[in-house]
Amino acid sequence: MPDPNLRIPAALVSLLLVSGCVPAHRQPSWAIYPLQRRVPHDGLAVVSQPDGYGLHIWVDTDTRQSGVCQPRWTPDAARLFNGNGTAPFSSGLVPRQEFFQVVARQDVQRALRQQSEALCLARDPRRSFRWQEPPLSQEQVKEEKFPLLEEPDLLSEPAEVQKREESLLKGTTAEPGAPTE
Repeated sequence: MPDPNLRIPAALVSLLLVSGCVPAHRQPSWAIYPLQRRVPHDGLAVVSQPDGYGLHIWVDTDTRQSGVCQPRWTPDAARLFNGNGTAPFSSGLVPRQEFFQVVARQDVQRALRQQSEALCLARDPRRSFRWQEPPLSQEQVKEEKFPLLEEPDLLSEPAEVQKREESLLKGTTAEPGAPTE
């Protein structure tokens, strides 16, 4: 008769073996690679979920301090699709909590540091690079305050633009804001 004390360890070993047999497409690959958004080094793809899903993290720079370039963190990463495929793309946003969990990994931070440093070097090679760790919780997020748009930054009224174009074609000058005929 088998020893009852050996049943529990045998069952545990069996459970571990069975749980280790999860198909590869059901496990995240944790692939990490540069994925450009607009310019080289401004994005990082992290395949953190099964089937090639993950995050497309935006890498930006902060050059407000004289002679220094450091990362500027935006915890609103895009959802990565087809991350293990030949044509990865991103769309929408991931929850911030997912961003915090992913950037807490040392391999992700190492890749973010490399991309940040390369982006700083490309933007201004005379500045020294200073590493700033990404936020790991909502409390660490520093909300950026951008200047308000002023009148010159706004688009002109389309009807006004058309009126000015027509008057230029006719050889007359129209005053902006003048009533249309």
